[in-house]
Amino acid sequence: MIRNPILPGFNPDPSICRVGEDYYIATSTFEWYPGVQIHHSRDLVNWTLIRRPLERASQLDMRGNPDSCGVWAPCLSYADGRFWLVFTDVKRLDGNFKDAHNYIVTAETIEGEWSDPVYVNSSGFDPSLFHDDDGRKWFLNMQWNHRTESYGGAPKSPAFDGILLQEWDADTATLKGPIRNIFAGSPLGLVEGPHLFRRNGWYYLTVAEGGTGYNHAVTMARSRSIEGPYALHPDMHVITAKDHPQAPLQRAGHGQYVETPDGQAYHTHLCGRPLAPHRRSPLGRETALQKCVWIDDWLYLAQGGVVPDLTVPAPAEAVAVEKPARNETVFDTPVLPADFQWLRSPARERLFSLSDQPGQLRLFGRESLGSWFEQSLVARRQEHHRFRAETTLAFSPDTYQQAAGIVHYYNRHKFHAVAVTLHEKLGRVVTLFSCPGDYLNARMVFPAGSGEALAPGAVDLALEVRDNDLQFFWRQAGANAWQALGPILDAGVISDEGGRGEHGSFTGAFAGMFAFDTSGRGMPADFAHFAYESLA
Repeated sequence: MIRNPILPGFNPDPSICRVGEDYYIATSTFEWYPGVQIHHSRDLVNWTLIRRPLERASQLDMRGNPDSCGVWAPCLSYADGRFWLVFTDVKRLDGNFKDAHNYIVTAETIEGEWSDPVYVNSSGFDPSLFHDDDGRKWFLNMQWNHRTESYGGAPKSPAFDGILLQEWDADTATLKGPIRNIFAGSPLGLVEGPHLFRRNGWYYLTVAEGGTGYNHAVTMARSRSIEGPYALHPDMHVITAKDHPQAPLQRAGHGQYVETPDGQAYHTHLCGRPLAPHRRSPLGRETALQKCVWIDDWLYLAQGGVVPDLTVPAPAEAVAVEKPARNETVFDTPVLPADFQWLRSPARERLFSLSDQPGQLRLFGRESLGSWFEQSLVARRQEHHRFRAETTLAFSPDTYQQAAGIVHYYNRHKFHAVAVTLHEKLGRVVTLFSCPGDYLNARMVFPAGSGEALAPGAVDLALEVRDNDLQFFWRQAGANAWQALGPILDAGVISDEGGRGEHGSFTGAFAGMFAFDTSGRGMPADFAHFAYESLA
């Protein structure tokens, strides 16, 4: 059986591609670097992260991109002996405008080196590339209309001004021919996330609608001509939980169709698993997969209805490989382990090193926690509603402007951190920094006051999240007993819905290590390991 979500934690906008017996899913990474996550499977049950292709400055530089901007809605495809990846780099979220630039990169293999981007257009986001049976290629994206009452955090349908289609000339790497608006969407509105495929003489268009919150949906339409007109599915939506608030998978929408080699039908979609009582999703938008059937040349969920299931049949017998509850990372390799990412900057050598202090991850204190430019924060996705993270830190600050520690992080308005820093009277201390969803001002609070004085030497730090509750812990390295620091904090605010609300931010919670030095001297902090453990 396939158990949903197949990609837990922040993995939205899943684009799926099959090449032979191999399946690949590309998901959005927004401001997290390197850009785009690609997972691989042979059975649709077990998935492994194998590549983040946008990994150098010539491909992607997001310094200055606001929170929840960056890489939106990639589309992965295979044609002409190579993989094609299209994506948007969004430079503005707030206000009426979306500065959204669309690109194409290619590679002969997923694991190989990907090309530098070819610029396509900027008329809207969520691009897709369709390879037709006659060899022609077609580029799609939603069109953004800034002349509306829609703005960042409060989307309204008139701004989502239909799906554009234009031919792509691969020989000249340019668009050509007329631009056509082929689909205005259904009455649900907020049309985006287009994907085209062809079957039995029909062109099928799937789109995301309803906004990426609790009204989200996968909508389908079809036409005999690629240019339209497109007729809506008899049920309008193929996948949605918008009218079923008790369904375990909420916010279901934005995905892509795929067939197995023997013709079995599946469709990906993003989803959320909100926590009661506030209906907040710390794990962000995750990836799920539904089995489908064809009836009268229309696609339906195999289980009937439109509500996605937690478990669906796999195409063949497969055994799900259980991941260990505890994942202990030691930094003894020349490359950062695959679970981890950082924020925005391609200049990783300014942020961290795995060679300066062999066997440890050295972070160089840069700009503040929440900076949009140069922030030293290395973190991994939260994949469970209950988990514990631990690290051991060696850090000797000489001013209160230097701090390092462990953080539960979403963006500059939503984080909780335990930090080692310097206090002018107490000396070196362990204390707490918290920004519990204060949009727009990002005001911090200090739940542990001045903190606890530390003896010389390394310090063990930990955080423990149990649903909506977070508790920090510390001890001198080598000591037996952990000590709680500060009160229980609101872990649920580190979520899509926390602070600004369900349409205001689009990533997910991370747990990781950080260092800042706002004096500008780049004070290093050394982390010996990082442990992540799911809790019952």
